[in-house]
Amino acid sequence: MTTATATTEHPEIAQRRLECLDKLNETVESSPSGLFCRGTWDGWQCWPDAAAGSSAYALCPPFITGFDPTRFAHKFCDEYGEWFRHPTTNKTWSNYTSCINYDDFEWRQQVRTIYETGYSISLIALILSLGILSYFRSLKCARITLHMNLFASFASNNTLWLLWFRLVLADPEVLRHNGTPCIALHLVLHYFLLTNYAWMLCEGFYLHTVLVSAFISEKKLVNWLVVLGWTAPGLVIMVYGFLRAYASSPMDTIECWMNETSYGTVLIAPVCISMLLNLLFMCNIIRVVLLKLKAPAGPQGTGPSRTILQAFRATLLLVPLLGLQYMLTPFRPDPGHPYERTYETISAFTASFQGIFVAVLFCFFNGEVIAQVKRKWRTVFLRTRTNSYTATQVSFIRSGPPVPGEDKV
Repeated sequence: MTTATATTEHPEIAQRRLECLDKLNETVESSPSGLFCRGTWDGWQCWPDAAAGSSAYALCPPFITGFDPTRFAHKFCDEYGEWFRHPTTNKTWSNYTSCINYDDFEWRQQVRTIYETGYSISLIALILSLGILSYFRSLKCARITLHMNLFASFASNNTLWLLWFRLVLADPEVLRHNGTPCIALHLVLHYFLLTNYAWMLCEGFYLHTVLVSAFISEKKLVNWLVVLGWTAPGLVIMVYGFLRAYASSPMDTIECWMNETSYGTVLIAPVCISMLLNLLFMCNIIRVVLLKLKAPAGPQGTGPSRTILQAFRATLLLVPLLGLQYMLTPFRPDPGHPYERTYETISAFTASFQGIFVAVLFCFFNGEVIAQVKRKWRTVFLRTRTNSYTATQVSFIRSGPPVPGEDKV
């Protein structure tokens, strides 16, 4: 593995380079006798003097993604007292291949494949769901409007995650350069991640308000929720971006900000609050629905209305919609923990496939949507059969019945 040829040096790496140069200057007088390779800075690591025919060893740099900081890299000094040069580039070369834990690398590649597969399938399902809900105008209502905003948020987030995996994580040079585009992608990606939770909260608050408050303007409620769902996450991202850019250490702003920092709590706190509020909404909704189900029958002896039963079923479906499984996200195991792989694998499935889960429950299995699709199918099918029958009749009339003996000579 070649050393860093950084075109844009990060302040933290620049500081390490200066410290390395100071250290090497202090050891000039105590250099080994005979042929040796002079200590050097290779862009990532500080290497001490090494006698000819030997190797210098140093701990792998912790700021390089995929490197195990407990392992050692090495740099070989040949018998002529010159650092080894790579045969392809003819440049001095440090061997960082031993820094990679290949077993861990392969496992992380598998997890990444799960993410990409799940986000791709979910994106297709969400786009199809948005197309269906947009096509059937008879489905337009406050509840469907909230569903469409939720689908749009998930679709945007899934698209950005796929771009992140393909354009950033797959290219070490992009991470090393740490340019403005990839930092902007990081911020926009996490904005739409927060909008997912914001719209989950809007869904729970809407259903709770409609069931508990008898007199409410659903149109005004939806308008306020639209403002909340799209603007509140933006305010959080602005605070997060400002703190991480101007108040964090230099090591927190390298590699497109992909490393976890203490400022991640700015993002985690709203998510936890959203999930706790949705849990409270869900419990109260179930309580209200059960009370209405147990209420005495009306004057005509009828049971609970169909609307109440639908609300109860919607409550049961609300559990996966609100994403309560994300409550465990802040409590992920530390790297190297025995349960790290189990947690990361489960997290990959639940995070990447949630889009299709939401699309299936609230579009493909939605009774109103199914009814509209069936009605459209019958209309198209009957129209096709009618046109075919009419064409057959016209053809028969034009040709007329066969004349007896006409085909005989």
